[in-house]
Amino acid sequence: MNSVMQANGWHAQLDLDFAQRESRTVLARRQHFGPLVVQKPFYPEGAVCHVYIIHPPGGVVGGDTLSINVTSCERSQTLITTPAANKFYRSSGPVARLEQILTLKQHASLEWLPQETILFNGCEVSATTCINLSDNSRFIGWEISCLGRPASGEAFDYGRVRQRFELYKHEKPLFIERALLEGGQPTLAAHWGLQSFTVTATMIAYPADKAVLELARKSTAAHTTALCSATLVDEVLVCRYLGHHGEQAKKVFTSVWSAIRPACVNRKACIPRIWNT
Repeated sequence: MNSVMQANGWHAQLDLDFAQRESRTVLARRQHFGPLVVQKPFYPEGAVCHVYIIHPPGGVVGGDTLSINVTSCERSQTLITTPAANKFYRSSGPVARLEQILTLKQHASLEWLPQETILFNGCEVSATTCINLSDNSRFIGWEISCLGRPASGEAFDYGRVRQRFELYKHEKPLFIERALLEGGQPTLAAHWGLQSFTVTATMIAYPADKAVLELARKSTAAHTTALCSATLVDEVLVCRYLGHHGEQAKKVFTSVWSAIRPACVNRKACIPRIWNT
């Protein structure tokens, strides 16, 4: 289906429903318009459905909107990732929007593990991720944001990024975070801000307890070239990364994910094959 042209850009949308059928989870419904698609599901670990979301243009410009809606039906087990980094390009003024709504029904598990997002100098971005949990549902997810392209000599000197990351259970907020990153502003260099690091990342897992927290802290302790932390807010594990390399952030979070996955979703770690290509 073709994408829909809006006043200032293109709108692409992807809707996915996952359901448990006999011994494994299947992609029960997929509907899209515009350049947002998925490959066929993979089953490297049997019952769990691995899916890769693909955005063929590879980047988003001002005025574009990407909408992703995922529903994990009762007792389904799903892992979603992407084959490459997402990119938000410089804008002349219009805002690029990313809206991701993830809904987990009872006893469902969803792992949301996208590659990093590269925020080009001068971009104007509004990004929202909202996770809605039900009874006994389980979630692990992360977001990795790279400001500018330091390896190419491009700093994040101007531009604006608004981020919202929200976790609810039965409409009760468990974790809500909002960030405003403005290029060239003192907050990017301040000790109480990003301390001049160019990569900021957050990972959350639910449900978690003190044993899961200790596993996460042991996994981050070996990474001494970046700032890493793990805290427990009620039953929500929150891991942070501040550094200079998106690949390192993913490596840190992958280490944490591998350690906590057995406790959080009752599965040993199984690395998505696309990460090895």
